[in-house]
Amino acid sequence: MKRFLTLVLSLVLVTLIFAGCSKSKETNGSTTSEGPSDNFNKEGLPIVDEEINLKFFARRSPVNGPYKDMLVFKEFEKMSNIKIEWNDVPQDGFDERKNLEYAAKNLPDVFYKAEISHAEAVKYGSSGLFIPLEDLLEEYAPNFTALFEQYPEIKSSITAPDGHIYALPAIVELDAARTEKFWVNKDWLDKLGLEEPTTPDELVDVLTAFKNDDPNGNGKQDEIPLTERNLPTLINNFASSWGLLQQMGNTINVENDKVHIWKTDDRYKDLLQFLNKLYKEGLLDRDVLSHSPSEYTAKLSTGKVGMSHTQGDDMSTQYKDYEYIGIAPIKGPFGDQLVKASPIARDFGTFAITSANKYPAETIRWIDYFFSKEGSIFFRYGVEGETFNYDDDGLPQYIDEDASLEAVTPFPGGGAPQYITEYNSSAINSPAVQEAQKKFDPYLPEVIYGAPLFDEKTNKEVNQIRQDMDAYYNETSSQFINGDLSFDKWDEYVSTIENMGLERLEEIYQEAFDKTFKE
Repeated sequence: MKRFLTLVLSLVLVTLIFAGCSKSKETNGSTTSEGPSDNFNKEGLPIVDEEINLKFFARRSPVNGPYKDMLVFKEFEKMSNIKIEWNDVPQDGFDERKNLEYAAKNLPDVFYKAEISHAEAVKYGSSGLFIPLEDLLEEYAPNFTALFEQYPEIKSSITAPDGHIYALPAIVELDAARTEKFWVNKDWLDKLGLEEPTTPDELVDVLTAFKNDDPNGNGKQDEIPLTERNLPTLINNFASSWGLLQQMGNTINVENDKVHIWKTDDRYKDLLQFLNKLYKEGLLDRDVLSHSPSEYTAKLSTGKVGMSHTQGDDMSTQYKDYEYIGIAPIKGPFGDQLVKASPIARDFGTFAITSANKYPAETIRWIDYFFSKEGSIFFRYGVEGETFNYDDDGLPQYIDEDASLEAVTPFPGGGAPQYITEYNSSAINSPAVQEAQKKFDPYLPEVIYGAPLFDEKTNKEVNQIRQDMDAYYNETSSQFINGDLSFDKWDEYVSTIENMGLERLEEIYQEAFDKTFKE
């Protein structure tokens, strides 16, 4: 009987061991403790010898066509031997569909161009829905790893508090794609005999001439000397000339490793007083605090706008009868001459792998290809000889500049996992933009820190503070600018912001900076 029981127990133990191994293989697919299967190629193309299938859940921007029909994805399927089953959901209502996917029993293998927030990455990463990517990147993604080494702030800004990376961003190495240039109507400058403004006083003089001296020559005072897309664009692009930057995704300066939220700073008061002067004297568009994006674009197309900030040469393309040139940032009253810029790691949460994925190594190699020089050009331009050719300088150029990209690539509409460089951006980096960026380059901050990832508890506290504080800050800033609120109320404004938890918020961001970027 003892021998029989021993034999039975041994069989049960062996069965459990094999069951555990089988389950491990089922859960982790090709990436077991022994590594990927023999079907996998660690280098080169194809990624796998025998075709495998992956399910991608993706956001589709209004300017995108169906992903299954896109030239880039159809060609890369042949090159990689990885077939993608696309579930690309239109942008309208996408967040609701994404939440349903998070709760679904049958998860997709990948979330793509899915606008995964910092909070979602931490929540669903720590719960096991998203898998950690750092080891996969180190082992199988040489292109991404090289960017980590070149720009350490990238890895820091996408690492969760538990030390894991759950989602990948877009990487924007091209400075011209990280800044909003300051454009001025050169024809108006020339007609009125004006120089490019370099200080706040000179800017006022130019804007006043644009308003009063009929530079468009129609006999009417209908010019709009200065407009901006919205309130944040107005404040943040001028704030840098007052020495105020946008670090860590907030109104933050970092000096000598110390975090300072500048919402109550005297320099910010001085900036608001300057913007109020422009507004009061009719030099700043009266609708800048309320117009919609489409209304702003429509104004650019009228040819009545003298100055504005845009990333590309939108002002020239919207109204081609005038030449707009980029100018250097003005030197502010405290001697500051800086440029607001986005972090190199942009569009957080463009790509994540779920626990349902049986081929994580293959998947990370799939996305890593698009972060190579060759792959990034392929992603943005398609197939050489079919949709683009190289010019004499070795840069890609679309064969048909007016052709729609909706059937070629998903990068239009933003939020794609992509690598933007000087080699693959001639389409958005025109000669005018390049010249404008040259005037900005000397004034770029050495580094721009991205928004940190907080744990769930801290994120909840930050959101509670910022929800009320940011709403009050935006509303009050608008009122200071348009004159509805007197600057006699500044001390009351400062006190209100402080009582909303300013000191605690600064403390949280300091802790995040010390842990994320300083160590």
